[in-house]
Amino acid sequence: MSRGIDVIVGLGCLILATPILLVLTACIRVLDGRPVLFKQKRVGYAGTIFWLIKFRTMRPAAKSDPGFQAGSTMRVTGLGRLLRAAKLDELPQLINVIRGDMSIVGPRPEVPDWVERCPALFNPVLAVRPGITDPASLVFRHEQSLLEGCDDPEAYYRDRVLPAKLALSADYLRSRTLWSDLIVIGSTACAVVGLSHPWSDVDAGSLLQTECERRNASSGR
Repeated sequence: MSRGIDVIVGLGCLILATPILLVLTACIRVLDGRPVLFKQKRVGYAGTIFWLIKFRTMRPAAKSDPGFQAGSTMRVTGLGRLLRAAKLDELPQLINVIRGDMSIVGPRPEVPDWVERCPALFNPVLAVRPGITDPASLVFRHEQSLLEGCDDPEAYYRDRVLPAKLALSADYLRSRTLWSDLIVIGSTACAVVGLSHPWSDVDAGSLLQTECERRNASSGR
């Protein structure tokens, strides 16, 4: 999707979403206090660092909290669970799109730590602007549930989930068109309201197993 289309779509969506943004801002202020927004450094196009914006869905971390808490929902607020389930916490990223940090459709941006740990995996997706949604976001929409039951969520994310997501994103980029981006946007809207879409039948668990087998076969050569 071209930069011009991103700006037009981003501005249009931001204008349409303004009433929702105002209501959610008020709800977070009343129920969870300040800050309303959560900002975090992410890696964007060509390795540039930017501040990703979301609605805050978690209580502030204590100094003793570990940095990575994959699968943990202990700090997620009641309102935060609802926002995450409906993906409404992602709406402020329309500002990132207008700024040029992100695109509407593209691989989800990761934190610098993960990019530094697995640079080879990230090379294909760093060749484009990251996005609010893409096929990997749809397939791994319930990623949290995959991590919750793991003995070592961080290792499972590093060795299974992250490679599978990046492979899916890279596969999409190889045949990406404006029409396919529009399908992704429509599919995302369907997913939010619980309707079926082209990626509804893609099982994340099976995809993880396939990616694991592929990686094992590659390492055994």
